Amino acid sequence: MTTASETPISVTRTERPSPRPEDGSLAFGKVFTDHMFLMDYEEGKGWHDPRVVPYEPLVMDPATSVLHYGQAIFDGLKAFRGKDGRIRLFRAQRHAERLNKSARALCIPEMDADLIRRSFEAIVAADADWVPRKEGTSLYIRPTVIARDVMLGVHPAHRYTYFVICSPVGAYYKEGVKPVRILATDTHVRAVQGGLGEAKTAANYAASLSAQQEAERAGYTQVLWLDGVERKYIDEVGTMNIMMQIGDEIITPPLAGTILDGVTRNSALQLLRDWGHTVSERRISIDEVMEAGRQGTLREMWGTGTAAVVSPVGELGYKGEKLVVGNGHTGLLTQKLYDSIVGIQYGTAPDAHGWTSVVPVPVAA
Repeated sequence: MTTASETPISVTRTERPSPRPEDGSLAFGKVFTDHMFLMDYEEGKGWHDPRVVPYEPLVMDPATSVLHYGQAIFDGLKAFRGKDGRIRLFRAQRHAERLNKSARALCIPEMDADLIRRSFEAIVAADADWVPRKEGTSLYIRPTVIARDVMLGVHPAHRYTYFVICSPVGAYYKEGVKPVRILATDTHVRAVQGGLGEAKTAANYAASLSAQQEAERAGYTQVLWLDGVERKYIDEVGTMNIMMQIGDEIITPPLAGTILDGVTRNSALQLLRDWGHTVSERRISIDEVMEAGRQGTLREMWGTGTAAVVSPVGELGYKGEKLVVGNGHTGLLTQKLYDSIVGIQYGTAPDAHGWTSVVPVPVAA
């Protein structure tokens, strides 16, 4: 029986390679590489035909079920080119496992996690020349699964397509890590227990758009989401996990079914514990945070996620009140987390937990 590590992945190279963009011109998710990874699922046959092919549009019937019922999941990770020329993936296996966790939430057949990881390696190896070289740049990898039944009817599909596309991206912060302004909302709800909050699915992002627009109109960068029942306990910030330091305690909301099990979140918590900090994964109300801000014990606040790694919070707004966090500057601990994770990703800092894996491609000269 062929195992996931032995399943052959065919590679068809493009005959029309695109010009590579200059590293200094890169934004986020605007340009895509020459190839994509594809794999299909049919009930009774399972996942089959893993392959790398030239990047091209997906052709879908107007009645394709994902277009009507939203059965779609995705994930996101990055490949980094170090100063040694090697290309590293950051926590690829955990991203593969999280994709399957999202699949379970939406009744999508799971894939072998090792094969998912190999799909990341295969597409990055095929487009290794696209991994940018400038400091702070990377290759963003977007694995996605969509339902492909052609019929109208609310039920889990019998056919699916898994695809992986890549985009060279610039540094999230063009001028270094800068604090952002966030607005807590008790009028909009992102997720509730028993829903899809812990899955990385298109529906969660669609649900965030209205509140995000309101926050931007009020001059804020992101929304701080509260729980969907009592609307008092902190969940996430924008599309990131949230952490804060009150006194000597570092607090982040627990994984209780409403927030994403962030890979950067997990990495930051591990590093913080390695450094000897008191870390609590517990419920914390917006009132507790606001009071800590008034009392001067809210020392730092930051978000964690793949795109920005660590995003410091400089101002928190809630019900007309504004709190400046850390004098509006990036805190020492926030900066240390950012520098440490980025150092591991680029291979310039010790990787004590074995989070990175080198993609098997020739080292650039």
